[in-house]
Amino acid sequence: MKKQLLLIDGYNVIGSWPELNKLKLEDRLADARDALIHTISEYKKYRDIDMKIIFDAMYVPGLSKKDNKYDLDIIWTSKDETADSYIEAYARQKQSRFVQVVVVTSDQAEQWTVFSAGALRISSRELLRDVQRSKKEIKSHVKNYSNQLNAQRLTWSDDQLLRLEQLRDNLSKD
Repeated sequence: MKKQLLLIDGYNVIGSWPELNKLKLEDRLADARDALIHTISEYKKYRDIDMKIIFDAMYVPGLSKKDNKYDLDIIWTSKDETADSYIEAYARQKQSRFVQVVVVTSDQAEQWTVFSAGALRISSRELLRDVQRSKKEIKSHVKNYSNQLNAQRLTWSDDQLLRLEQLRDNLSKD
């Protein structure tokens, strides 16, 4: 089975997800980036897929850099490089018979370019739906686990508990 690598166009996703876009429009782009990184890191842990978020350096001046936050690779392109061009080159480099690259972007031109390199593509909205579905699954698993723990703790019926209490009382009298 092929290993999956998910490449996420960070600013494209921020612009497509309503809560993150709202932060961006309120001039809180750093908060939107942090929220995206946190959400994707949780999603990564649940889905157990290698993921990288790529941000254009045009919004954060400086040299190209790579960071790892919450066990998630975050890549900032160089000043003259777009996230699109970085993703295209990286997808071509990593796509193989052992690795299936999946690119997350709503940019149609970018989707066709990475598709021609053999990578798969999903839109930012599709990723949002899958993240939301994953959160529901996690809640369901937690609820089921909690119910199982409660059931394990309550293995005695009321009648059995009453008899045990009486036995304890009788033993303490002797």
